[in-house]
Amino acid sequence: MTTNSYDVVVVGGGPVGLMLACELRLGGASVVVLERLTEIDTTIKAGAVNTPSAEAFHRRGLLPALAAEQERTLREFREFARQRTAASGAPAGPVKVAPRFAGHFAGIPLSADLLDADDPDFAGRGPADHVGLVPQAAVEEVLAARADALGVDLRRGTEVTGFDERADGVTVRTSAGTVRAGWLVGCDGGRSLVRKSAGFGFPGTDPEITGRQALVDLEHADGLRLGWNSTPTGIYSYGPIPGRVLTVEFDGVPQNRDAPVTAAEMQTSIRAVTGVDVTVTRVRTATRFTDNARQATTYRKGRVLLAGDAAHVHSPFGGQGLNLGIGDALNLGWKLAATVRGDAPDGLLDTYTAERHPLGAWVLDWTRAQIALMRPDPRARALRGIVDDLMGTVTGTTYFVKKISGVRQRYDLGGSHPLTGASAPDLVFADGSRLADLLHDGRALLLDLTDDAALRARAEGYGDRLRTHTAACPDRPKLAAALVRPDGYVAWAADAGGDAGAAPDEPHGPDTPNDPDTSDDPDTPDGLGALTAALSRWLGEPAR
Repeated sequence: MTTNSYDVVVVGGGPVGLMLACELRLGGASVVVLERLTEIDTTIKAGAVNTPSAEAFHRRGLLPALAAEQERTLREFREFARQRTAASGAPAGPVKVAPRFAGHFAGIPLSADLLDADDPDFAGRGPADHVGLVPQAAVEEVLAARADALGVDLRRGTEVTGFDERADGVTVRTSAGTVRAGWLVGCDGGRSLVRKSAGFGFPGTDPEITGRQALVDLEHADGLRLGWNSTPTGIYSYGPIPGRVLTVEFDGVPQNRDAPVTAAEMQTSIRAVTGVDVTVTRVRTATRFTDNARQATTYRKGRVLLAGDAAHVHSPFGGQGLNLGIGDALNLGWKLAATVRGDAPDGLLDTYTAERHPLGAWVLDWTRAQIALMRPDPRARALRGIVDDLMGTVTGTTYFVKKISGVRQRYDLGGSHPLTGASAPDLVFADGSRLADLLHDGRALLLDLTDDAALRARAEGYGDRLRTHTAACPDRPKLAAALVRPDGYVAWAADAGGDAGAAPDEPHGPDTPNDPDTSDDPDTPDGLGALTAALSRWLGEPAR
């Protein structure tokens, strides 16, 4: 398998590795994905994607495929509810499905009925706002099909055994030979061989729990309560699909993480946590987990980079792991592709760590806080009661849902416009098209919403690196222009009249001109000089 033809080797073919490979191909890089497993891993894992992930799939044209997977999941929810109703002898009726997935914090359920859906942080998400309940295995299937369509070389059944880094690239040793490439990215999970071999620091906190999640065949399960429940001995969740059980025990870490989870083990754990004498007759799929919380000190060392669980590990509560990794891949892909092409500005690749590391650190603390509230000791349970009361308010529910859903994620990119550093709203143009429709090819986008020739002139010379789109946007009359990075985040924006610091929907006075500030001063927050600086910062210099 020796070859010199690849720009990037990605180790690990899970959702993060596949997403990264797709982004690299969109950017023109040749890429091979080396995956140890021969088939998609169908082990029960994450069950939802958050808003930034749904937006990412929407911008690449993949949201319909996820929506179809979500509908299959909802059918399972309804069937489980029907079975429970029939078993209880209660009259059958229509099964209600919450209008929005609210989630939980530390096993304390959040009620969608208490959510302030009119909060401005939820606005402008478009169709992505309606897709969330998608299992991890389904996400991987969608991305595998996408990678194949883009020409990604996915080599399943290939185990990486080591690598050597050179000044101009890496040589990766595998069970099928060697592969040479300019760059190596480890997406190979929490026990990453790439991270360990490259010598990345990986500090954090040690685990104290054993968690188990499984799909099982159960008998005598009538005493199990649906949803999340705390007990004197731990935490458990039952449903919302038939046979799904999750238990959390504060008895230390499992002795053998790699041994298969047996029916006897699951039965013992369920009985210990719930106090219900269930009988587990079959394990269909199961996994163990802990609350080990660690993060690489940097996500890049020379020509080796990390993404996903290889860069950060934590407990799965809140479903943050899959989504954090998808965000890593989206952020890294276009930057590494530009580096491969040779048109990346100085320091572009280093912004990957600068932008993603703070989000990873936040997720680790978010999961640590949940473990603290889950402990069965009296002090933790007293605090749990207070947090439960707070979460039972509209303000509390809205706060937690905004955090869990990721709608407040943003990067510190400078500038004073409210959109700068935020995920771009899914603008609807006068012809009915959407912003996401313009991002399928993974290029940066300059939006001209006031037909300004001077604005468009700044985009000259960037060729395929930048698309310019001139259109009216009736639902955002104040917004005059915006530069959207390939990952969908706003790098620069200007309002009509040049008032970048005003709120997006704040009306202008009668004397405000209806065109963006055309100042050449790069220090002007939303002037065209600042646009030129933003283009140079993120896309490099235009061709002469």
